[in-house]
Amino acid sequence: MLTIDAHLDLSMNALEWNRDLTRPVAEINARENGLKDKPDRGNAVVSLPELRKGNIGLVVATQIARYVAPDNSLPGWHSPEQAWAQTQGQLAWYQAMVEKGEMRQICNWEELQTHLALWNKAEDKSEEPVGFILSLEGADSLVNLDYLEKAYEYGLRALGPAHYGPGRYAFGTDASAPLSYQGKELVRKMDELGIILDATHLCDLAFWDALEIFQGPVWASHNNCRALVDHNRQFSDEMIKALIDRGAVIGGAFDAWMLSPGWERGESTPKERNVTISTVLDHLDHICQIAGNANHIGIGSDLDGAFGSEQCPWDLETIADLQKIPDLLQRRGYTEGDIQKVMSDNWLNFLKKSWS
Repeated sequence: MLTIDAHLDLSMNALEWNRDLTRPVAEINARENGLKDKPDRGNAVVSLPELRKGNIGLVVATQIARYVAPDNSLPGWHSPEQAWAQTQGQLAWYQAMVEKGEMRQICNWEELQTHLALWNKAEDKSEEPVGFILSLEGADSLVNLDYLEKAYEYGLRALGPAHYGPGRYAFGTDASAPLSYQGKELVRKMDELGIILDATHLCDLAFWDALEIFQGPVWASHNNCRALVDHNRQFSDEMIKALIDRGAVIGGAFDAWMLSPGWERGESTPKERNVTISTVLDHLDHICQIAGNANHIGIGSDLDGAFGSEQCPWDLETIADLQKIPDLLQRRGYTEGDIQKVMSDNWLNFLKKSWS
């Protein structure tokens, strides 16, 4: 079944993790044997061949580079200009993948229709370019709003104003503040350009500010439910209801700490906590119960977001195992039509409405 994954940090992995994503996962992990500089070394589950193997024909692929002030202990760049330069290196990698025939950038509905026709027609997906929509996770790298226009020109089509901690435009996970003046101006400029607002990572105060100001299409590329795992990174039921009212789609995230209460990084294991793909579906099902239908859920795995097999469902060996989801949903009583919505149609319907 055609699958869409609305959140992968492919270029970050290519540049900062130095992973050749054109190679099989097993080869990537073998090359990282013995490395300890990243917590997920040798545990990768994402590569372009695995996306093809899993019939994941379209992804939302990120650029990401955080600015950190002198008193901010998070990892990041020491000036917005440095952060911008990092995102431009990431852009250059995507462009190189396009030139090589590994990926195909999608910027509008017509291009998406063409890509899907080619993808679905190809019996052998092993040589088919994986389609991607470019998103920016955290707006810190936008030196000023002129840079947002530059980004739109090269194909940026979605933006999450915040990531972790205090940001230049919005505060995110584990921080709290209303949108700044610059953040409000950013959101208005996104509206003007037609860039999708990604509500993921926004702290509660910034979330409500953004939804009040922004009138365009909103999604949450990779987010789970606070009612099941209580943390500010997750959405409260009230926030989920607000997103549903806006016609949003929420992508279920596969990071184990978001799926298991009290997860201890570096100590807890998915097997010990029994974190499975079905655990992600518990969160998606919770959203369905709030909505009264299956029209607002999808996949936003984040399976390469600085973690790998050490911190994802234990019954998932590579991202190709997203193809286990239809059977799991069927066992829960989901209809064939609703399963199709979860795997791809909800994201496609959202994009058709937003881009047509």
